[in-house]
Amino acid sequence: MKILFVGDIVGNPGRKAVKKLVPELRTEMGIDFCIANGENAAGGIGITNSVANELYANGVDVITLGNHTWSKKSILTFIDSEKRLIRPANFYKDLPGKGSTVIDSTKASVGVLNLQGRTYMDNIDCPFRTAAKEIDYLKDFCNIIIVDFHAEATSEKIAFAWHFDGKVACIVGTHTHVQTADERILPEGTGYITDVGMTGPYDGIIGVDKRSVIKKFITNLPERFEVASGTVQFNAVLIDIDVKNKKTTNITRIMKLLDLKS
Repeated sequence: MKILFVGDIVGNPGRKAVKKLVPELRTEMGIDFCIANGENAAGGIGITNSVANELYANGVDVITLGNHTWSKKSILTFIDSEKRLIRPANFYKDLPGKGSTVIDSTKASVGVLNLQGRTYMDNIDCPFRTAAKEIDYLKDFCNIIIVDFHAEATSEKIAFAWHFDGKVACIVGTHTHVQTADERILPEGTGYITDVGMTGPYDGIIGVDKRSVIKKFITNLPERFEVASGTVQFNAVLIDIDVKNKKTTNITRIMKLLDLKS
């Protein structure tokens, strides 16, 4: 089974890249299932119902989120009713939404689990303990499990991967918007990459117009951040999984640059 995981989609440029490439890649590479992190898909921060539907229409099967889950308040009106949209499972239990889902594809039932790290991020529930409970629950309902670990620290992501090696098919990191070159298959068969990267403006600073970010670093004054323009990058990983033994057989980085006109 071939699964495409698309790195953090940023604003309209990122969505345009998804529209152009995901349907093409699904056909050319024989992709069976597509997951994308969409926490910055609406205007560079948060997600709306219309944006989520746009991503589904362009070939995304499941959308994961992260620390910007609640940035668009309208999410509160639809997150509970949308099976294909999940937020980190280690958010406080009384918050809307869910941290995992199971979606049937033509080749397997795919469990997708979303978690958020704590190092340099919000002090939320432990992702390790939460993941253990979620995985124990999901394994009875799906053939394979894919984890999006939305975290800042590389050490936390790597520790998480080693801890759950052999318990899930693949663990992919998101959040930093910078694609790492450490994709591998761990000894017990779990595929891993520290960060899938970003699908959005290539000439900005992690998707944001570079002038405002540079000014903030120099002056330390508040700045309004806008999504950058120009060349667009598409970051993803292609994961090959043996459904019978629930292990990754290959994981490949994808990096494409696109000239997408407004």
